[in-house]
Amino acid sequence: MTVKRSTKAIAIIAISLPQTTLGFAPLSSTTHTKSISTKLNVIGEQASSIGPAQLLRKLKSDLPQIDWLASGDAPSSNKIDIPDHVAHVLAQHDAPKRIAENEERTQRIRSRAIQASEDAMKLRGMLTGDDDAKAWWRTQRSIPEGGRTITKDDPLTVLIAGGGLAGLVVASACHSKGMKVALFEQASSYAPYGGPIQIQSNALRAIQQINPEIYEELVKAGTCTADRVSGLKIGYRKGNKLAGLYDAGDWLVRFDTVGPALEAGLPATVVVDRPVIQQILVKYGFPEGTVRIKSRIETFEDLKKGRGVAVTLEDGTKAYADVLVGADGIWSQVRKNLHGLEAGAGGFAASGAAGGALDDKEARKLAKDTVKIAESADRRFSGFTCYAALAPHRASNIENVSYQILLGEKKYFVSTDGGGERQQWFALIREPAGGVDPEPTPEDPHPKLTRLRKEFACTGDGDDDGNVWDPFALELINASTEDLIKRRDLYDGAPLLTTLDPQRLLSPWAKGPVALCGDAAHPMMPNLGQGGCQSTEDGYRLIEELSKVQHTKDVPGALGGYSRIRVIRTAIIQGFAQLGSDLLVDFDLMMTIPLLGPFFLTMTQLSMPFILRYLYTPSF
Repeated sequence: MTVKRSTKAIAIIAISLPQTTLGFAPLSSTTHTKSISTKLNVIGEQASSIGPAQLLRKLKSDLPQIDWLASGDAPSSNKIDIPDHVAHVLAQHDAPKRIAENEERTQRIRSRAIQASEDAMKLRGMLTGDDDAKAWWRTQRSIPEGGRTITKDDPLTVLIAGGGLAGLVVASACHSKGMKVALFEQASSYAPYGGPIQIQSNALRAIQQINPEIYEELVKAGTCTADRVSGLKIGYRKGNKLAGLYDAGDWLVRFDTVGPALEAGLPATVVVDRPVIQQILVKYGFPEGTVRIKSRIETFEDLKKGRGVAVTLEDGTKAYADVLVGADGIWSQVRKNLHGLEAGAGGFAASGAAGGALDDKEARKLAKDTVKIAESADRRFSGFTCYAALAPHRASNIENVSYQILLGEKKYFVSTDGGGERQQWFALIREPAGGVDPEPTPEDPHPKLTRLRKEFACTGDGDDDGNVWDPFALELINASTEDLIKRRDLYDGAPLLTTLDPQRLLSPWAKGPVALCGDAAHPMMPNLGQGGCQSTEDGYRLIEELSKVQHTKDVPGALGGYSRIRVIRTAIIQGFAQLGSDLLVDFDLMMTIPLLGPFFLTMTQLSMPFILRYLYTPSF
């Protein structure tokens, strides 16, 4: 694998928090790769370790191999799901108490997800027909130079690009402050993609402050994941008598997420289906007809001097308002225009509302196109391709474990409770961007499953490196059908600004009456589970700053202030997520190094509460 930063113990913890929305991102110039065949008609390059990890691996391979060091029994304590330190926290009187899976809850959660998807397909609450033709944003107002005064009867008007989580939260926050809002989503419907979303404690607090009714509905619809253990496991037998022995599936690090939340007075993390979240926000967040689908914002013009912004949609339709918010994802068209990026920097968002509409043929084309888009958009390829699915399956450890990662060399496997006796899983494999699976044939009608069964083989000779994996990965893979499995490369962005432009340094995500939020501003790897959560925090802070505006000439100042407040916190979280991902697949190496391995694990375990306390803050 590729390691581009030093192996500081506190950094590795970034790999071990629950998933929400996948982040996205070319390998650096320091990457060394070798071309291999997986023997499954999938040709690619597997990244290999560099720097200290590469030296350690070479040193280990050059030393005499003593078989008896790796023989023997691993400690039984490695197999205990809930150790005493986690049990103590879960037993606190104010901690959520686990209610075992049951048929009624399973049916309720699955039915609600299906109903929400059907409502989305029927365009419930969307702007259509005569209402669309008479929409307030179609008329350009005559505003004098210098702008106009904001009043209760003549409120601030806001256009939002992107109908994913970030855009819906911003729209809800706008409405809660009395602003007039319109949201433009490029997809033709809210198709489900990526499975449920973990709404962590900090995001729940932001939503609670925006709209208590939305908060109550999300908690009611969600499945608590903070009532069990989370952590890191080793994917296959590893270690030795000097550094510690670990069998396949043994725990390396175990932690709870509820303790830091309770300390901060925050609600416990829940997982909610994406279409359910969307429908709750559409129903309770703002008036019907706020969201307009099949509406991609192509360009905008700053009308200057407090007169707002004029927007042109892809079909030529014009829209006018005081503010434009770009919440249109990692390949944001608003960001492309705002920062003057190359023509190809704005791409189709294969996530959020749009991604579920992609079939395998479209996904293959998009994988190739995205490599070019990323170059123009200044986004970073993480080195990982990701297979993901929501398996309709009751996991064998569901009552004790809500989230876990099985670690290995060149790849790792993540699973989290999706609610309703379903498991959301992600298989992340190191290889170059733009790769695709073979098309189905009569000889191999399910190529994605074929590859994954080999990558995480738990019998015989194991995978191509001879590692025999813990069977839990295949338990979930085999519970999924080929059509449920989606594949995409993961990209993210630079944690801090890579520019000397004074304007961007002073206002990183805003200029004039236009601002960015969510993945358009700070796309991140999924390892902290904070992509959607930070988007939610953005929405809260953005509208808090805009709500102070009493005259349209003050809009740029408010947007710049929002940008400066948010950029440091999101950069820290984004950087940790990047670093954790880069270091993740060298965890197995640490399991074989005397002193360093145990120290590394101990520091990771001790660091977790501090990192969670930073994430779970009641103010943002």
